[in-house]
Amino acid sequence: MASSLSMVASPLTVVSLLVASASIMSGGAQAQPIVPAVISFGDSTIDVGNNNYLPGAVFKADYAPYGQDFVRHEATGRFSDGKIVTDITAETLGFESYAPPYLSPQASGKNLLIGANFASAASSYYDDTAAMYDAITLTQQLKYYKEYQSKLAAVAGRAKARAILTDALYVVSTGTGDFLQNYYHNASLSRRYNVDQYCDLLVGIFSDFANELYRLGARRIGVTSMPPLGCLPASIRLYGEGKDACVPRLNRDAETFNEKLNATVKALKRRHAHLKMAIFDIYTPLRELAQDPAAYGFANARDTCCRTGTAKTRVYLCNPTTVGTCRNASSYVFFDAVHPSEAANVFMAESMIEAGIELVT
Repeated sequence: MASSLSMVASPLTVVSLLVASASIMSGGAQAQPIVPAVISFGDSTIDVGNNNYLPGAVFKADYAPYGQDFVRHEATGRFSDGKIVTDITAETLGFESYAPPYLSPQASGKNLLIGANFASAASSYYDDTAAMYDAITLTQQLKYYKEYQSKLAAVAGRAKARAILTDALYVVSTGTGDFLQNYYHNASLSRRYNVDQYCDLLVGIFSDFANELYRLGARRIGVTSMPPLGCLPASIRLYGEGKDACVPRLNRDAETFNEKLNATVKALKRRHAHLKMAIFDIYTPLRELAQDPAAYGFANARDTCCRTGTAKTRVYLCNPTTVGTCRNASSYVFFDAVHPSEAANVFMAESMIEAGIELVT
């Protein structure tokens, strides 16, 4: 941990104290966020609405019941009943609003000063996976980021833009689709690569992506681990062979990826002396919630709060033709068959912020 204070207080408390300290140092004026901007890349775990602007996108969350517990109780494109982990993290860092989805009209003018979100549901490390679902590939997200840099310089001036980009927090969260939406049902891919080789391919893509971000000015990068793939309701339904339990084989695949990701992050930090990088572990807290929800105040980790579909991609998402959800989403670990509820996201954000303290101090 970055400081001994974190050993006696929760990560959320530590960051809140940092925000308060910033206020004191500014003479009691309204505190500035600990970092000037949050810039996000990835998939549906942190998509805040980019897919709403993609006519052909297979995965969208622009309909009820998504967003039922969010601001104005409206669907924004977030795959949850309410806030996602990056929303909670941004609030903890002192932001009063969220970085806009880059494809939206809101991604313009002064709104660009607090960052941008390039994530797209069904995007993945492997561009072929994203292309199968008409999502924004990671390669394209990086192109959009370069475009964003120019737009930011036009708004803030080159010097200020450079400072924002250097001190910003960068979040990368993707990879689930590479397994669930590609490898597990793509015979040609699974014949070409065994799991170990496939994980090498994916972490190699991440390494190249992180190196390019660093070249473009990023210095604080957090990357999420692979979640416990075998504990997702969709996985249990599709691969659980009728058992109402996490699928060990899929969790082992996630663990293999995470071991390689850990080694890759260590190598990147050795290569770049000025790079701060951390892994946001979502595997451990989500597995704990899925295996023993009652221990953490949840009632259900197997069913989904919303009713999912039965065919093709609808097995993952809330069924727009079926009205009704559970009475209390906060008692469910999963809102749909892949994505956590806001309450579970709050639980996971604690772990993310714990790892991220070293990035912002």
